[in-house]
Amino acid sequence: MGPLQDRIAELSPPIEPLPTGETPRLDPIHGLRAVVFDIYGTLLVSGSGDISLASEGSRGGAATEALAAVGVAGCDGERVVELLHAAILEAHREAEMESPEVEIREIWGSVLEEIDVRLEPERIERLAVEYECRVNPIGPMPELGETLEALRGRDLRLGVVSNAQFFTPLAFEPLTGRPLTGGTGFNGEGGCWGFEADLLVWSYEHLVAKPSTALYEMLRDRLEAVGVGPAETLYVGNDLRNDVWPAQLVGFKTALFAGDGRSLRWRRDDERLAAIAPDVVVTRLGQLLEIIG
Repeated sequence: MGPLQDRIAELSPPIEPLPTGETPRLDPIHGLRAVVFDIYGTLLVSGSGDISLASEGSRGGAATEALAAVGVAGCDGERVVELLHAAILEAHREAEMESPEVEIREIWGSVLEEIDVRLEPERIERLAVEYECRVNPIGPMPELGETLEALRGRDLRLGVVSNAQFFTPLAFEPLTGRPLTGGTGFNGEGGCWGFEADLLVWSYEHLVAKPSTALYEMLRDRLEAVGVGPAETLYVGNDLRNDVWPAQLVGFKTALFAGDGRSLRWRRDDERLAAIAPDVVVTRLGQLLEIIG
């Protein structure tokens, strides 16, 4: 592992999901050849319920500690957080699209300029990790390992569509003992979780975020290129608006993951979702093995 991954391990105490009280609905789905996951709140327990950029809060102390960790002392943490959110909002406005994403390293660079601090790229990455781990502690969802092993054992292709930043894929090895992927081939290589590099679609790489269908369309096209159709693909996520709705629009089967009270999002106040329902509801990752016929 690299130094950033070592730091993620050091800053990630154990975290468990909270109960949801939901009842699983495990109707069998036949003919699946690929399973695609969201990350925060689905494969990883998330202390904030999502990547930290998705929410605001009083985080001045975390900013002060993160800056101190990279050698910048005496900063007003609350002002830094205000500048961080302002920079994100400005980037969203400039993007002129419905669901823009930011590149957090660029955002932190602009914030540092505002407070007259200069850091080399490696220290900006360290700062981003230090802050994220403090405001959004993460850990592996229960049953993650055995579920991924079983899915790979059934020769199912594994992929990701997730709102994310550069540190998201880095987190898997320190938190789970293995990286997501070890190669570009089907089921990767030994020592990884078997995700295919070509089937990992991260929002920060394309500067577009869910619930836009753009990320799902990218994955659909990549799956079709290897002979897997949308109706043969199951998408698993914890958010009806960001996960189930756009995945269904591109033709995927859907599983709502209702396994953590922090991250479960039914979005019942969103009228656009009135007619949207997942194909199945799972409250544990292991239940996916019961519905995949």
